[in-house]
Amino acid sequence: MRTLSYSGLLCILSIAPFTGSLAAPSRSHPHKVKESIVPPRGWVKHSIPSADHTIVLRIGLPQPNFHVLEQHLYAVSDPYHERYGAHLSKEEVERLVAPHQESLDVVDEWLKSHDIKEGELVRSPAKDWVTLKIPVSLAEKMLDTTYSVWKHVESGDELVRTTSYSLPENIHEHVDVVQPTTMFGQFKRFKSTISWPEDSETPPQLKAVATASGVTVDPSCNSTITIKCLQQLYNFVGYTPTSKGNSIGITGYLEEFANSQDLQSFYAEQRPDAVNSTFKFVSVNGGLNNQTLSESGAEAALDVQFAFGLAHPIPGTFYSTAGRPPFKPDVTTPTNTNEPYALWLDYVLSHPNPPFSISTSYGDDEQTVPESYARRVCASFAQLGARGVSLLFSSGDWGVGDNNEDPATQECFTNDGRNITRFIPLFPASCPFVTSVGGTVGINEVAVSRFYSGGGFSDYFSRPFYQDKVVKDHLATIPKGTYKGLYNPKGRGIPDVAAQSDRYRIYWRGRAVLIGGTSASSPAFAAIVSLLNDVRLSKRLPPLGFLNPLLYSKGISGFNDVTIGHNSGCGTKGFNATQGWDPVTGLGTPDFGKLKKLVLPFH
Repeated sequence: MRTLSYSGLLCILSIAPFTGSLAAPSRSHPHKVKESIVPPRGWVKHSIPSADHTIVLRIGLPQPNFHVLEQHLYAVSDPYHERYGAHLSKEEVERLVAPHQESLDVVDEWLKSHDIKEGELVRSPAKDWVTLKIPVSLAEKMLDTTYSVWKHVESGDELVRTTSYSLPENIHEHVDVVQPTTMFGQFKRFKSTISWPEDSETPPQLKAVATASGVTVDPSCNSTITIKCLQQLYNFVGYTPTSKGNSIGITGYLEEFANSQDLQSFYAEQRPDAVNSTFKFVSVNGGLNNQTLSESGAEAALDVQFAFGLAHPIPGTFYSTAGRPPFKPDVTTPTNTNEPYALWLDYVLSHPNPPFSISTSYGDDEQTVPESYARRVCASFAQLGARGVSLLFSSGDWGVGDNNEDPATQECFTNDGRNITRFIPLFPASCPFVTSVGGTVGINEVAVSRFYSGGGFSDYFSRPFYQDKVVKDHLATIPKGTYKGLYNPKGRGIPDVAAQSDRYRIYWRGRAVLIGGTSASSPAFAAIVSLLNDVRLSKRLPPLGFLNPLLYSKGISGFNDVTIGHNSGCGTKGFNATQGWDPVTGLGTPDFGKLKKLVLPFH
């Protein structure tokens, strides 16, 4: 792989802005279709929004030097590269993703032609995104389109959307994407059903098991997962972080609030040395911090209690991001209808010191997020990776299928009007610049449970180079013709890694409950990454940052391979867990004892 030297980066960063003749104001140019989709399956036109209904419009300008940023991302994330760990600063990243001045000027002229003033705009730090609040009537004029209220037949969710929009011809090359327009995603949390410990069906008890690392796992861990269980399973019993400056973060959406009283109850039971410690709360876009015990979120409780409990005393941050798409469009100014993780990205990219390890347990069916928008959001994740942030995302709980909890009755169809059967990969887990975490269950760690570990292959993103060998090796094990046409064998493979994902004991609304899903796997793995960052920081080394190039090379030997189980969905058994990487559990589950040696420089 060709990479640029650091001096080459400085050269790129100092390039003068593009200057050239500006196109004439956009009103003199006819509109041309920018994006058009077939009405997605399950959505029907319901009504017409009022003309003064407010839309928060996000306009993405091109990032002409993103390929350079990508080169640097891989250089600083490759453990065999001389620049490994030399992460870029916030300012360096912003310069690399900044649009040309011509794009800024042309788009500004277009906005001015619609009487939109500079004071009405919000620009991202790199100026690659422009956000404005406007009535739907003006949005329709600007985009030469007609918005409708669309209703999802099954859920009753409603969205104000269009299936096609246009831009003046002279604007096309200066705008990558405009949303909300064609996005019909149903942003959702990943978790299986909550159960009460006294009512739950207890799996057969096993005798104490010695793991490959020689650590003995208590047999109770087969029915209930605690902090002690994960420490035993993943070989970090007795490890205490000591470095300064480390950090871990959890993202919260959809009015999920992390309750402090529940956290203290959890600490008292499972992490007594953490009692009376807390986390930093950050509100994004008006996100609330409702501490009413009866309104606390199970997802937030799971994420915070295990991520911060496993990583203690590493400082934790919980981000509460407002926004709940879909919404009921029956008021003039609605809740923001863009995907909330885009709002969170806006916020975290604008801050100089985001947490080094961040877990997210939410996502969408990939096909419900327009590819142009998915690529731009994915590029934002790359910016964080280049700055030294490890991003962990749950791979989903429905195997190769959609969010129907019964794999046998899932209807997995394409969203492009063809309505052909297709496996349903998830986004953002399918982005090649994040680490996707699948699920296992039981002391013997198999890839099957009350739900199925999300996995498969992206239809948007091609297979990244770091996955090339292991994915090809796995594809060679699949009998020829199996699932032909149901997945993209050239796509980015999901997940990358796995961890325990069922029967986690947490405190929720004042009571102990069991909860699971890859919602549990991701924060647990993020905590282990945070501990690995402690190993490096204690040696005065930078944090790990984007993990995947390390995991798929030097780090492979630090994982316990999972070879039993599958991930049913779409009326099929899905893929099998096999020797080596597989689209069920990825590379396997972590062995901290091995990884803490592998994350240090060669001797």
